[in-house]
Amino acid sequence: MLAPRKIKYRKQHRGRMKGLSTRGDSVCFGHYGLKALEPGWITSRQIEAVRVSIARKVRKHGKMWIRIFPDKPVTKKPAETRMGKGKGSPEFWVAVVKPGRILFEVEVPNEADAKEAFSTSAYKLPIKTKVVARREVGA
Repeated sequence: MLAPRKIKYRKQHRGRMKGLSTRGDSVCFGHYGLKALEPGWITSRQIEAVRVSIARKVRKHGKMWIRIFPDKPVTKKPAETRMGKGKGSPEFWVAVVKPGRILFEVEVPNEADAKEAFSTSAYKLPIKTKVVARREVGA
């Protein structure tokens, strides 16, 4: 699963997810992309599940790119613990996703293969998504 090798601070605040994504909002590498329609946290386990799902469909026909990385630590306190005594220990990693962000990209021979790969993998994500095609320059 994805996780950063080295970080400056072990614990982070939750933050806010207001507004649209300004970076990574267009298909750059492949022909088709999976675009987020709502904000949310996507865990490294969910990213891995989607990667496996897309890889099964794409296999030998094309290529796949992962455009998000889980770089935010999420902490949890043990069950049945009283309030106070500081923040919990980091448990897992998430990628913060805003609407408009391209999550995954594929390069496949036809659109049907891309839609099939993305539709099966969209079930594994906690947010609404849609399939988008690359906009060619000058078209």
